[in-house]
Amino acid sequence: MNIWLPLIIAGIINYLTRLSSVLFINPKKFNRSTKNLLTYVPSAVFPAIIFPAVFFNDYGNFVNFTDPKIFGSIIAILVGFFSKNIIITIISGILAYWISTFFLLNY
Repeated sequence: MNIWLPLIIAGIINYLTRLSSVLFINPKKFNRSTKNLLTYVPSAVFPAIIFPAVFFNDYGNFVNFTDPKIFGSIIAILVGFFSKNIIITIISGILAYWISTFFLLNY
């Protein structure tokens, strides 16, 4: 029980901070430039989450260019750019990763 108490407290604090931003911030009070700026937040956070998973291995070192994650990411970026469809982008990236994993590991 010693380890669970700090984890539960941290989870409650994290939940309350996120809930407070939803409950107490009124988006109608933001001016146009603030609303415009906030539309870029998901686009700025997403690469910060994805890029370390693609470009670093489990030990924190850069992966080689021949890593299947790099190939899958390149294919997903190209398909996303041309198709503008998130589902097709995700499926093509996963398929490219699986295919490159199969061929790079077997040959």
